[in-house]
Amino acid sequence: MPWDTARTKQLLLDAAVEEFAEHGPHGARVARIATRAGVNKERIYQYFGSKEQLFGSVLEAELAKLAAAVPMTVEQAADLGDYAGRVYDYHSAHPHFLRLLAWEGLQCADGAPEGVAAESERAAHYAEKVAAVSSAQRAGVLTDEVDAARLMYAVLALVNTWFTLPQVVRLLLAATPDNRPGTDREALVLLAGRLTRR
Repeated sequence: MPWDTARTKQLLLDAAVEEFAEHGPHGARVARIATRAGVNKERIYQYFGSKEQLFGSVLEAELAKLAAAVPMTVEQAADLGDYAGRVYDYHSAHPHFLRLLAWEGLQCADGAPEGVAAESERAAHYAEKVAAVSSAQRAGVLTDEVDAARLMYAVLALVNTWFTLPQVVRLLLAATPDNRPGTDREALVLLAGRLTRR
């Protein structure tokens, strides 16, 4: 029976997602990834070159999933509250994703581009979002008090901190009487909408 390279690569990527999310690129262990995948660790080096390159491949794959799951057209950019809600839903269902981004951010905390996976593709992806927001600003739907890039960043930051700073969310909301399921999402959608509309 011939070796199924595509399947083996996918098993390694799937195992690596969890390992990198838990331990980061420095704390992750190739042996644990191989064990989780049920594959000889030499395949990691054969298919990905190094642990660092595997981390980059994991990020690229996960970023592609997010981009496909939560698109933003020019029409959708007119309602950044709805967009924030859709991103919130994605992160709720895929909590590992922001952990991976946080680990990447810690690697390049000084702003240096080293360690940024698929940088040119990501920059192009973000440029499309910024262009959509800019179009909505020109149409008079979104505020133009700040430029489109910073407005887009503010929305993403608002969403992402619900997941990357859970301790702050818990401490701030501990005394809040309304902790029904969905309340956080509702508040986020409302805030993002009001902050961005003209």
